[in-house]
Amino acid sequence: MIAVGILALLLFLLERFFPLRKNTRSLLVRLVVNGAISVVTLVAAIGLVQPAARWALHWSAERPFGLIHLAVLPVWAEFALSFLLMDLAFYYWHLANHRVPFLWRFHNVHHIDPDLDVSTGFRFHFGEVAMSAVFRVVQVSVIGLSGWAFAVYELVFQANTLFHHSNLRLPIRLERLLNKMLVTPRMHGIHHSQVQRENNSNFGVVFPWWDRVHRTLGLNVAQAEIAIGIAGYSQPDDNQLQNALLMPFRKQRDYWRRADGTVVERTSPASRHPSSYLAE
Repeated sequence: MIAVGILALLLFLLERFFPLRKNTRSLLVRLVVNGAISVVTLVAAIGLVQPAARWALHWSAERPFGLIHLAVLPVWAEFALSFLLMDLAFYYWHLANHRVPFLWRFHNVHHIDPDLDVSTGFRFHFGEVAMSAVFRVVQVSVIGLSGWAFAVYELVFQANTLFHHSNLRLPIRLERLLNKMLVTPRMHGIHHSQVQRENNSNFGVVFPWWDRVHRTLGLNVAQAEIAIGIAGYSQPDDNQLQNALLMPFRKQRDYWRRADGTVVERTSPASRHPSSYLAE
């Protein structure tokens, strides 16, 4: 937890000096809203998700149960397979949060943030986090990984979630190199686009490979061309704390149509490079 906090503070400072995208709203207002949502989320995580994960780890270890136990593997191979399976499971969970309407109601609270930075990496509705406790039980039980492998993945998962949500501009050559192995800020920035097609791409959390395998990768959109948020919830009032927390329980709007009825579309052609080429 301390390491994640230090990383968040470092990324927050670096964002101020090397911004990737221009802010469209008041930073202070966003920090207050995102901070308040994060506090409620933290309570749900500590009270539900962590106990559920610990129970699943204990249950699968006692049997033993899970994919990892189907074959006798060296320790390093068991760890590597556990790490990959955990990340693949999170890819599917993230995909489900976009494709299943009920789950999307809650995940959308994360996406309506009108700007994208490291604080967005903490901004998840408590309902989404509470439901993820059930997912965690299934994930950990089916994989059957060890406690230490779970702890290492959790640390990397949290760290890279903050990293790829950050508004940190890295040298493009460096980021293209990093993006061969990790989900990076430019890659995830496209996922937060108001353009529906772009929002429904780049679901990876740690590794970008799952998007390549499942053909959900889209990297050839320049950051300057991206409007962050959800078109149907892009009014200033939508990002007020009360409205954000109550949004999943209210009648849903057309997510991809603004208040004036227009749909956000890509007005300029995407890069002439293939979708697997990270645009600047």
